[in-house]
Amino acid sequence: MTREAAGVPGDDGGDSVVYDLDADCTADDVERNQPYLAEINGIVDYGVFVDLSESVSGLVHESVLEGTYAVGDELVVELETVRDNGDIAFEPADIDVESDEYTVEGISHDYTLTGTNRLESSIGEQIHVEGEVVQVKQTGGPTIFHITDEFGVVPCAAFEEAGVRAYPQVEVGDVVRVTGTPEHREGSVQIEVDGLSKLEGEIAEEARERLDTALEERAEPHDVDSLIDWPAFEKLRPNLEEVATLLRRTVLEGRPIRVRHHADGDGMCAAVPVQIALERFIADVHEDENAPQHLIKRLPAKAPFYEMEDATRDLNFALEDREKHGQQLPLLLMLDNGSTAEDVPAYEALTHYDIPIVAIDHHHPDPDAVGDLLDAHVNPYLHDEDYRITTGMLCVELARMIYPDITDELRHVPAVAGLSDRSKADAMDDYIELAADEGYDEDRLQDVSEALDYAAFWLRYNSGDQLIQDLLQIDSDDEEHHRELISFFANRAREEVDEQLDAAMSHLEHEDLDNGAHLYRIDVENYAHRFTYPAPGKTTGEIHDRKIEETGDPVITVGYGPDFAVLRSDGVRLDIPQMVSELEDEVPGGGVSGGGHLVVGSIKFVKGKREDVIDALVEKMEEAEIDEALSSAAPIDDD
Repeated sequence: MTREAAGVPGDDGGDSVVYDLDADCTADDVERNQPYLAEINGIVDYGVFVDLSESVSGLVHESVLEGTYAVGDELVVELETVRDNGDIAFEPADIDVESDEYTVEGISHDYTLTGTNRLESSIGEQIHVEGEVVQVKQTGGPTIFHITDEFGVVPCAAFEEAGVRAYPQVEVGDVVRVTGTPEHREGSVQIEVDGLSKLEGEIAEEARERLDTALEERAEPHDVDSLIDWPAFEKLRPNLEEVATLLRRTVLEGRPIRVRHHADGDGMCAAVPVQIALERFIADVHEDENAPQHLIKRLPAKAPFYEMEDATRDLNFALEDREKHGQQLPLLLMLDNGSTAEDVPAYEALTHYDIPIVAIDHHHPDPDAVGDLLDAHVNPYLHDEDYRITTGMLCVELARMIYPDITDELRHVPAVAGLSDRSKADAMDDYIELAADEGYDEDRLQDVSEALDYAAFWLRYNSGDQLIQDLLQIDSDDEEHHRELISFFANRAREEVDEQLDAAMSHLEHEDLDNGAHLYRIDVENYAHRFTYPAPGKTTGEIHDRKIEETGDPVITVGYGPDFAVLRSDGVRLDIPQMVSELEDEVPGGGVSGGGHLVVGSIKFVKGKREDVIDALVEKMEEAEIDEALSSAAPIDDD
């Protein structure tokens, strides 16, 4: 047992010590020849019954009593005997309870704690677990408390009466001790609660310190060698390890994670590996087999920034989950998106609820705008690198830091990400070679890229979890099915691209710019099929690729509509983010916004200012520097 001063009558120098048992103490905590504070709970002809704790009660026989007593009176007693049937007899101690000549010291029960990693071997036995409450869910029957200790998270079912909140004083964030029996419930292990108490004072502080130390150790990311030797990537490793630690800690704390990603090939190559790595880690940590589907959601985003529409939707769902299911508010993980000033309003909406935000992106960032709103930010531009290190390449390594057993399923994914985003990094050769070792030649990689893009278009705002996993062949070893599926989607994509370009190419406008580049313009609103695949950005990109192949010269392609323009360049250093910033000032009332990379981007503007914006844009293109290093015909040296 543990004794600690309670700070009640007699603290100022009394000669005697009286022990006060905590409510959860048992008969094992009672010793002979020691005085204990008791409360009378019943009076009979042959004596009085007293309580020392919730489970320790006994009789003081009338033969050893003097005076009169009433229910509720305090009495100091000592253990007299424990009978064979378990009944306990007490006798009065030689201490006057009404005097101040004693000190009261509390006694807490010494528990043998069972970690959540040993529940399976304790099925049907009463155990004790200490941990932090990470979720409280009220069902039509019991109240389900999700408790995390040093080893994992377990649901604990406490029943008051149908639909009535058990232990209403206990909330998320409290450190508690649970006494109960582990049982199998619908494929999961659940503790049936016999007692649950909120820890207070030094006991709570000690338990929380123990939990925090263990969680810090478990949150450490795995030390994995990168898939290829790439010095440019190593600059970003510490940032990725920071994110891996944060995500693992989030899982251990039972907090949900919402993954927002750009709905294109690179975005999906980033998000899906991280999603699956987190799902598997959640499954290891949580006893509830349904935890992965409840605690992580992957959410595609069409816009190249975090739109307020998406933010308010995410916030609303998070608040509903907190109200209905007792969940904590989530961590938001932005992938292949989230680095620019356009993200700020949506981020600010989430900060009103203290929702942590992490961004991993390879678009040109505005760290001054987003820095104070992000808990972690990974971007190659922050380390003097650029968009050629794609988000998919980064996130494959992140997924391996979270859950390294996933490695063999991901070796081909960085090559798909690079081809999807037309990365010209010299590392692409190594990634393509790595994929080839797994049975993915470059044609097959291109097919996967096309299939992902095609599926993303038709899925729109649906994550399409299983379909996208099948297209990437993650968590699947059916080689024949994968090849047939990829072939179907890729061929459909190419057929529909050909149909689109058959309609659009005759309306393509061409001019030679003063800097020697070809400029091609197409009104995709009026001269391309709408509301079908490919979308305006893809249509512009396909036209652009064909003109590069046709001319072999520096090429800029602009696909525009009433209030937007999509830009592609090859062999020309446009610096699209800088151009957008300049246009904001140069076209008053234009409402110009947008961003992207040096060679790929998009711009939005007010419909009535389209001509002014496009004319100003063309002037900047004419002044842009011709740069062979940015040509698809030339490799890029990242050393």
